[in-house]
Amino acid sequence: MTEWYFADGQERQGPLTADEMRLRFQRAQISLTTLVWREGFAQWKPLSEAVDELQLQNLSSAAENLGSGFDLRGDYTAIDNGTAPLPGTGGGTHSPYTAPAAGGYANAAVVGGGNVVYAGFWKRYASYFLDSVVVSVVNIPVSLIFNGIGAVSGNESVALVMSLLAMVAGLALGVAYYAGFHASAGGATLGKMAVGIKVVRGNGERLTLGRGIGRYFGFLLSSLTLMIGFIMAAFTERKQALHDMICDTVVVDKWAYTENEHLQQPALGTVTIVVLVVSGLVTVAAIGVGIAMIGVIASSMS
Repeated sequence: MTEWYFADGQERQGPLTADEMRLRFQRAQISLTTLVWREGFAQWKPLSEAVDELQLQNLSSAAENLGSGFDLRGDYTAIDNGTAPLPGTGGGTHSPYTAPAAGGYANAAVVGGGNVVYAGFWKRYASYFLDSVVVSVVNIPVSLIFNGIGAVSGNESVALVMSLLAMVAGLALGVAYYAGFHASAGGATLGKMAVGIKVVRGNGERLTLGRGIGRYFGFLLSSLTLMIGFIMAAFTERKQALHDMICDTVVVDKWAYTENEHLQQPALGTVTIVVLVVSGLVTVAAIGVGIAMIGVIASSMS
């Protein structure tokens, strides 16, 4: 079997089979100008010189989902004679040698079969810490308003109703925030966006709103297990927490299940590290305040 190699910057990638080369070409991970080599080549050559050998001429890229097919013979002839439009000019039809469009979290087409980087416990914790801050910024004032109305009413029944309404409002806010963002095109809350992760189905598909709502209540269930449901994400094979297993979801890098899977970052990343440090400082400060309050109370009672 012929083994192929291609140049990725200053690094050599391979060996790859012909089928793997075709797959990378379809995903726009290599282009007609990418330098390739196999045993028997005197030197590295652009992929355009191996189109026939690799049977690329009738392939279409991921853009086929948009109804655009093409004949590569015409494409690389256009490049050679200078009639092909320059990248970014918007001319011509989409070809696999054009640079992948800059994208964020939107993932219209699921690309399976590639490497998937699952978000570990600490990335998930960092994103949850940020989301908790966001939700609290809205939830605390709403709760104060409802409970304040109950307090000034001077009526115990009214105060109880207002307290219940505050809890319902907080629950509704949580459902709207988490389920809404997780079921969005990006599959990520603001915290997850900052960390660079997203929530998808076990096969990479986008969540429906119903599944997003179910996952939120599963999230509450994980909280009721003395946090064991969350800690499970540090030990399970696909980094799934209890609510992920219940709802068939996984938390992955934002580039997972896309044509740009090579952009995935297994490392924690700067944002995650900063959030973890801030979270640690907040926790230490809260413990310190708690100890100080206990000391004050104890001294006042003595």
